[in-house]
Amino acid sequence: MRRKYYLVILIFAIFFAISFLTNILGSINPNVSDSFSLNGTMTGMLPFSFFIAYALMSIPSGMLIQKFREKKGLLAAWSLALCGALLFSLAPGFPVFLCSLFLIGSGMALLQVALFPLLRVTGGEEHFAFNNIIVQLVFGAASFVSPFVYSYLVSNLGATIKHDFFTGFIASVTPDHLPWLSIYWVFAMISFTMIMIIAVVSFPGVVRKEDEIVGAWKIHLDLFRQKTVILFFFGIFSYVGIEQGVANWISEFLRSYHGVKPETGGAATVGLFWGMMTAGCLLGLLLLKLIDSKIVLRIFTIAAIAILVATLLGPGKISLLGFPAVGFCLSVMYGIIFSLALNSVPKYHGSFSGILCTAIAGGAIFSLLIGKLKDLIGLKAGMMILLVPLGYILSISFWAKPIISNATIRTKINNQ
Repeated sequence: MRRKYYLVILIFAIFFAISFLTNILGSINPNVSDSFSLNGTMTGMLPFSFFIAYALMSIPSGMLIQKFREKKGLLAAWSLALCGALLFSLAPGFPVFLCSLFLIGSGMALLQVALFPLLRVTGGEEHFAFNNIIVQLVFGAASFVSPFVYSYLVSNLGATIKHDFFTGFIASVTPDHLPWLSIYWVFAMISFTMIMIIAVVSFPGVVRKEDEIVGAWKIHLDLFRQKTVILFFFGIFSYVGIEQGVANWISEFLRSYHGVKPETGGAATVGLFWGMMTAGCLLGLLLLKLIDSKIVLRIFTIAAIAILVATLLGPGKISLLGFPAVGFCLSVMYGIIFSLALNSVPKYHGSFSGILCTAIAGGAIFSLLIGKLKDLIGLKAGMMILLVPLGYILSISFWAKPIISNATIRTKINNQ
């Protein structure tokens, strides 16, 4: 098959847009909280509304994509995101925002289910692992950039300087008392642009391998009866809970305990958190060629535990450095846990992947739990709850028994 590399580039661009939309909540949470006078529990409902969509949509999305094919799935996903962004942009209010986030989250879940098989076909199976690494780097780059775009918009909309066309338009449709709303007009523009591009591009048919087919509900229920599946489900649940539990509360933590402005210093620290996660991926790739993945997971998890405690209990300078360092430590966890999970069952990997994607709901539960604890015992003590899922991930590095272990330089030498 002749490779269509322009489609590969388009897929990377879509992943960039997904990450741009997904990981902005951590930067805007303090401003949203102020605008709608939210307590911690209500603030925690924001990421809950977004990530619970993954729990409800991941498995059905796989079934829908197999029936209606990838192009229609991509168009439907971006249409959901566009509706969500416009809904809140035109009628800003807390209940509307929750509905908006659920619609955007549903679109993002549908996109992720559709894109990986499409990437395998367009880029070639022999390049799939390499392209997956690029996806992670693109994801991290977008998460790094989005808080700075938000900071730029909020800082410049109310300025007396002459705006360029883009900033001028955003300023004209954004209420003066809700400058952070501007980022959702950007989301609407991105979603509309993606719809226009995808509508005119032809996509190849994706023929799934037998192992990639998303099975019926009975297969999913049968998998959930297996202890290994349940244990790894909670592994992904714990990871996303930690990732979002940290990212969504960084800015509020720095404001509450160290007087850092959310629009500037807070947004910059959130951006660095995602940026360091990207840098950690590069080191992780090297280590996985030298060391067993379970040992890499153990080292990074122990480091994350120590740094998180120091970040939450230390002075402002430690916190500003510590949150990005936590991101660095989290970088390898998702990929290792996911691969250990799939390598621990002999069949039904397509259905198992859907179950693992459903576990992304951990981002909803832990963010909401931290918000509730913030109201009861304070944010600093509330974020300590993240040590529990970190401890669970550390346990995976001891009890996981994959059928196939990651190949290292040593194992390749021994096999020669």
